[in-house]
Amino acid sequence: MPKLTWHGHACFVLEHGGKRIIFDPFLTGNPKADVAAAQLPPLDGILLTHGHADHLGDAVPLAKRFQATVVAPYELALYCQDQGAPHVHPMHIGGAHDFPFGRVKLVVAIHGGQVEAEGGERFTTFPCGFLVTMGGKTVYHAGDTALTMDMQLLEGRVDVMLVPIGDNFTMGIEDAARAVAFVKPKVAIPMHWGTFPDIETDPETFQQAVGKEATVVVLQPGNTYDF
Repeated sequence: MPKLTWHGHACFVLEHGGKRIIFDPFLTGNPKADVAAAQLPPLDGILLTHGHADHLGDAVPLAKRFQATVVAPYELALYCQDQGAPHVHPMHIGGAHDFPFGRVKLVVAIHGGQVEAEGGERFTTFPCGFLVTMGGKTVYHAGDTALTMDMQLLEGRVDVMLVPIGDNFTMGIEDAARAVAFVKPKVAIPMHWGTFPDIETDPETFQQAVGKEATVVVLQPGNTYDF
């Protein structure tokens, strides 16, 4: 049974069958993180939706520490390699690959792509969302994104959708609820809310807006969802 643990913002750990990956490991400097990067258990993969500092986060130090594979859009993967990540796997939108920990596909996200780190300017890239299949279940991490018609292409293919609701930089509650209606996941988990004043919002309002389209599970940092 796969297990998801939210560590605040857009950072989730997904594990199954002894394999463990992390999405967007923004822990150092994250006021809502429940755990420090040094406290994480071993990782097999590090998946990055884009290069903004609140998503790239601790990716390179974690990759070095655990010899974990960084999976990211092409240019961002090359940046991590340039910074010393020992194993990277560049991908791009629409592509999929089978890893020892599961199958990963990159999907459309509409957002900025700047790599906000020293020397990152020449590696600016497109953002992405991820479809990750582990243990026969598929998780859709939407990344930082606006509402897109492309989400309709995922209808019926997603067990758990991790959806930003914080507004200002991403979808707000109204559009996030429409995104859930497009994708029709079994479960929707809100993310990218409450970390900073500009993205303060009420996940219970999101739950009400989604209604019967999906089961909404509201996590707090450190909470786990088994599915």
